[in-house]
Amino acid sequence: MSLVAVPFYQKRHKHFDQSYRNIQTQYLLDEYASRKRTSTQASAQRSLTQKSSAQRASSQHSRAGAQHVSAQEEQDREERYQSLEASYGEAKRQRFLSELAQLEEDVHRARSHTRDTLDKYALDTYALQRMWAEDELAWERHVFEERMSRAPEVLVRLRSHTVWEKMSVRLCFTVQGFPTPVVQWYKDGSLICQAGEPGKYRIESRYGVHTLEINRANFDDTATYSAVATNVHGQVSTNAAVVVKRFRGDEEPYHSVGLPIGLPLSSVIPYTHFDVQFLEKFGVTFRREGETLTLKCTLLVTPDLKRLQPRAEWYRDDVLLKESKWTKMFFGEGQASLSFSHLHKDDEGLYTLRIVSRGGVSDHSAFLFVRDADPLVTGAPGAPMDLQCHDANRDYVIVTWKPPNTTTESPVIGYFIDRCEVGTDSWVQCNDAPVKVCKYPVTGLFEGRSYMFRVRAVNSAGVSRPSRVTDAVAALDPADLKRLQAIHLEGEKEIVIYKDDLEGGVQIPGPPTNVHASEVNRTYVVLSWEPPSPRGKEPLMYFIEKSMVGSGTWQRVNAQTAVRSPRYAVFDLAEGKPYVFRVLSATKHGLSDPSEITPPIQAQDSIVVPSAPGRVLASRNTKTSVVVQWDRPKQEEALLGYYVDCCVAGTNQWEPCNHKPIGYNRFVVHGLTTGEQYVFRVKAVNAVGTSENSQESEIIKVQAALTVPSHPYGITLLNCDGHTMTLGWKVPKFSGGSPILGYYVDRREVHHQNWHEVNAAPIPDRILTVEGLTEGSLYEFKITAANLAGIGQPSDPSEHFRCEAWTMPEPGPAYDLTFCEVRDTSLVMLWKAPVYTGSSPVAGYFVDFKEVDAGDWNTVNAATTPNRYLKVCDLQQGSTYVFRVRAVNASGPGKPSDTSEPVLVEARPGTKEISAGVDEEGNIYLSFDCPEMTDASAFTWCRSYEEVADEERFRVHTEGDHSRLYFQNPDKADVGTYSVSVSDTDGVSSSFVLDEEELERLMALSNEIKNPTIPLKSELAYEIFDRGQVRFWLQAEHLSPDANFRFVINDREVSDSETHRIKCDRSTGVIEMVMDRFTIENEGTYTVQIHDGKAKNQSSLVLIGDAFKAVLEEAEFQRKEFLRKQGPHFAEYLHWDVTEDCEVRLLCKVANTKRETVFKWLKDDVLYEAERPPDLEGGVCELLIQKLSKKDHGEYKATLKDDRGQDVSILEVAGKVYDDMVLAVSRVCGISASPLKILCTPEGIRLQCFMKYFMEEMRVNWYHKEAKVSSSEHTRVGGSEEVAWLQICEPSEKDKGKYTFEIFDGRDNHRRHLDLSGQAFDEAFAEFQQLKAAAFAEKNRGKVIGGLPDVVTIMEGKTLNLTCTVFGNPDPEVVWFKNDKDLDLSEHFAVKFEQAKYVSLTITGVTAEDSGKYSIHVRNKYGGEKIDVTVSVYKHGEKIPDVPPPQQARPKLIPASAAE
Repeated sequence: MSLVAVPFYQKRHKHFDQSYRNIQTQYLLDEYASRKRTSTQASAQRSLTQKSSAQRASSQHSRAGAQHVSAQEEQDREERYQSLEASYGEAKRQRFLSELAQLEEDVHRARSHTRDTLDKYALDTYALQRMWAEDELAWERHVFEERMSRAPEVLVRLRSHTVWEKMSVRLCFTVQGFPTPVVQWYKDGSLICQAGEPGKYRIESRYGVHTLEINRANFDDTATYSAVATNVHGQVSTNAAVVVKRFRGDEEPYHSVGLPIGLPLSSVIPYTHFDVQFLEKFGVTFRREGETLTLKCTLLVTPDLKRLQPRAEWYRDDVLLKESKWTKMFFGEGQASLSFSHLHKDDEGLYTLRIVSRGGVSDHSAFLFVRDADPLVTGAPGAPMDLQCHDANRDYVIVTWKPPNTTTESPVIGYFIDRCEVGTDSWVQCNDAPVKVCKYPVTGLFEGRSYMFRVRAVNSAGVSRPSRVTDAVAALDPADLKRLQAIHLEGEKEIVIYKDDLEGGVQIPGPPTNVHASEVNRTYVVLSWEPPSPRGKEPLMYFIEKSMVGSGTWQRVNAQTAVRSPRYAVFDLAEGKPYVFRVLSATKHGLSDPSEITPPIQAQDSIVVPSAPGRVLASRNTKTSVVVQWDRPKQEEALLGYYVDCCVAGTNQWEPCNHKPIGYNRFVVHGLTTGEQYVFRVKAVNAVGTSENSQESEIIKVQAALTVPSHPYGITLLNCDGHTMTLGWKVPKFSGGSPILGYYVDRREVHHQNWHEVNAAPIPDRILTVEGLTEGSLYEFKITAANLAGIGQPSDPSEHFRCEAWTMPEPGPAYDLTFCEVRDTSLVMLWKAPVYTGSSPVAGYFVDFKEVDAGDWNTVNAATTPNRYLKVCDLQQGSTYVFRVRAVNASGPGKPSDTSEPVLVEARPGTKEISAGVDEEGNIYLSFDCPEMTDASAFTWCRSYEEVADEERFRVHTEGDHSRLYFQNPDKADVGTYSVSVSDTDGVSSSFVLDEEELERLMALSNEIKNPTIPLKSELAYEIFDRGQVRFWLQAEHLSPDANFRFVINDREVSDSETHRIKCDRSTGVIEMVMDRFTIENEGTYTVQIHDGKAKNQSSLVLIGDAFKAVLEEAEFQRKEFLRKQGPHFAEYLHWDVTEDCEVRLLCKVANTKRETVFKWLKDDVLYEAERPPDLEGGVCELLIQKLSKKDHGEYKATLKDDRGQDVSILEVAGKVYDDMVLAVSRVCGISASPLKILCTPEGIRLQCFMKYFMEEMRVNWYHKEAKVSSSEHTRVGGSEEVAWLQICEPSEKDKGKYTFEIFDGRDNHRRHLDLSGQAFDEAFAEFQQLKAAAFAEKNRGKVIGGLPDVVTIMEGKTLNLTCTVFGNPDPEVVWFKNDKDLDLSEHFAVKFEQAKYVSLTITGVTAEDSGKYSIHVRNKYGGEKIDVTVSVYKHGEKIPDVPPPQQARPKLIPASAAE
């Protein structure tokens, strides 16, 4: 099935509400009107002569298009819009350029006017100053100046430079003019000021030549530099670009093999010519899903115009990128960048930055690899990618995707598709069972709503992370535009209506037509059809029916849900069974007749899994990449791409190389390890699945591809006799990955055009004597190197050498200056001796050096060195130097050598050094590794920088990138400096100083290996058993069956006996001797001697003095312990802990008890009864001490006793033990302590902390505002069993603040805090004032202190006296009542109140009428109280009434208000 792309209006569609039909109509009308306006604008652009005919054609085309709008016309409309947009942009640019030209003309005109004004002003000033001079002389001078005056003119312009960092740059130009022009220098338009950066710039001007020197340039000096020369007659300028490059260790002279991707040509190119240079480029990048990334290039664009810039374009593979919510682009300020906010595997690919201008296209490309994010479940696959939506309709859309690479995971068994309605965050899974094909028809969408989709992969381990979500897609019918029809009225008016509106008379629609299967696979069948015609005005729905061929029955597929789209996916079909289908149309008026029946359709895959790709060929590319190519599979139907895997040879651990399928059969695999060997395989991918893996490629070693060598350089004249010249040169910097086979030399006389070859066959050496020359003639030479790949480029022509015989007494120049071991502050320099030695042999050499562009040479060595090498130290890190060598003989120093190439004194990252060691056979070696080596590389070992050639003393073994120099018979004569260099690398070299101490160490190690000892896992040691036996033992690493040993005690060998039981387990290497009884006679030295073939070893143990006493005491103790444990005994002696209830628990464990065993607790030798009886069967006995205090001090004992013996365990609870118990209780209480609470009292405010138990011995502290609070009259600290408190007496404003209660448990501080300020303090203070007042009133109110009973029984005729003591301040008022009525005083009732505190009531001659309740009220202004006394009177002779015994009468309070 060919998938239909989603139209643009469905991508831009907004979410519809429930009134969809009216909004949809309006939407379609807007689209129709928009298309008509576009058509009208396109017609208006045509020529005037064709205007009328074009308008008629456009009108007819519009009317026809209203009825038959197709997808092709939509595409044409988009293309016309883009064309208009491009035309508008071009017109805008042309207008800007014309304005720019006009502006330049205005500036030129203004400059000319200004120059004329200045000339006039200069002449007027000159005439005024010279008005007293003679007229004739003034006139002659004026004429002369007019003849000589001219504007500045540049004769030699500035030249652009490209240099390395730390080098100096000199810009020069020549200008003339009169008066002498004034020159100013600018950097990127900003005036250069020498005082701003002292020492950075040096500006000179001599005889019209102006110079700007930039000292030690760095990367920030990359810019456009301009020089402006000005005098009264005008101004002129010249500019040049300076590019400062940074040194990079991974720079290579080879070009990576590109991918077969062709980028489209840009349609619109800026008019202005720009020169674009890439200063910094993004490289091959490796990232993980979910990360952020910015690909950036730093550019130098010349000229730098603020308002006019070239255009930057970004491509992924061959697709032009645009800004989105995932990518952001920036171009300006000298850089172009592409930023990713959230990477996904969709972003993997080859990224190309193209800078487009009239001068052409400058581009740079590099690959971005995006790995899978960590799975949510271990072993789950990576997320699918590249989701696309196709064929969207009212309730239907097809979603496609690409499968993930599962090299390291189990295969994918299916996919889940999720959808989310725009405006919500709810994701709904569309399928119940995993879909096996990378395509799924999503049904059940709501018409007019917009949706986003995502996909998750499933394998046996779990479900992957979701893919990147698609763009929102609207559920709309693209055929709605086709049903629009325009009706033209008079004039230019027209009415746009639906064609359906003209079919109002149609009630029941016709049957659908052209029912067919548009897609068939094993899971579902997609049916498509054409809507009926006529269809009627009412909304149309469809019902699908299926029938198994031969069954004769029809079954409705969508009985529950009506379909509104002319497309439907039928699931749940029997595998291998053919079906026929038909479709019915329906409106609210009824069903149509069935459509024509489809031909039999069987659910089966229309495409199959592709076959495995063919032969895989891997070829070298760079030091970290390989080009992999393969043959396409024989079955490549609907192929989505390929996945490439790699594996280190011999490991069988495959890793994915790409995480997104590539559509071509060639791929550059990056990120490989230099020098490692790999194999590769490829698998093809389509929507059904992944093919089998291809056959593995041949093993390939990662290294740079073979190319021709670069050109030789440094051609030097070494000798000349008048007829021959001896030449020397340096090896090419890059050999091309293959050894150089030889060199070709060409020569010619100066001013001759043709070159003549000197040698027809290549010469392997880099020195050659050229014969047949003419004396006195000038010659120049060029040299070409050749390797296996071919002949490289020739060198630049040499200097002009005159063929004249050398007769000077001094030696000729040294040559072939090379450098090695370049480090941060030093390097080693080597050279070759002069060919021409002069009148006497060469006696030594001077080495000179200087910084690049410095003036004077400095000599490294004060005295000549006889060697042809020298280590130069104390150099400045990061500086660049040049060197030369002067040979010296008896006549003096000779001609200096050619200046060397600049050397940056800086150690390369990852620099390796020579290491010394001894191999398994005891051979001493020096080793060096070089992962950067190529096929053309070779290790060269030197001693004192002379190549090692003595095979009797040395042996070199090289394997791959590892090389070793073996010493055959090492001795002190081998002491010296050894070095190694690797050819065809960027100066990889190292040296090692083998001194006597290091040689002795290596020889000792070699001797140990050649004369081995038996390695011991453990030396001789002792172990004491539980019966007091002592075991002496050691363990060797390995013992053969033939190994023998012996034990020696005090120089006397002992053998196996009852007192010394000796044995050896050769499988484990354990040798032991057990002594049953260890006594004082066994003091001495114990030795074990072992022999096993050539190897031997011994180990000794000295047990003398204190060491022996310790062993003896321990053995005796263990023997006694063994005897103790024969009867009832304590397995664990008494110890203690604290429970969660703050109880101290004494514990002990007993063992070997029986029923008759008696257990007792004693304290201070007195029997102590425990709450819990001892559990002898369980073996645990405990004693609880509740509420620990000092009274619990004492000695606690636990005793065990029966007929077998007894045992005692003692614990002294005192001193430190008691203190530790208190701390343990404090820990439990501190953890359980409650927050601080406020309690107000009449005395003040009390802060309380409740806990399980509180005791005075606890280490508690109170703090106020971080200051410790101690007990005083104002603050009192105390507590009870369950609470600790701080009493603040008579609180004031000073007492506000934060209070802290702290309990220290010996390790931690447990704190509780309370902020007593603000409202908390105000409320507490108010409550304190109330309580204080109430307490004062309670203290001073009237009250009866005592003396009155509650019941009085008396015989008639007696005298009753009720007496009590009262108190009150002020003195209280006392009132007596009888039966709650005032008592009338008389002779019968007498009341006395003496000294304001003694009150009495006397009843004289008591009668029966005096019985009743008598009350006394004592009160003052603070209140009082009332006491009732019941008086019972009986007659003489009567039985005394039974009344309860009298008790103290209870008072009843009288409030202050009642008292008043």
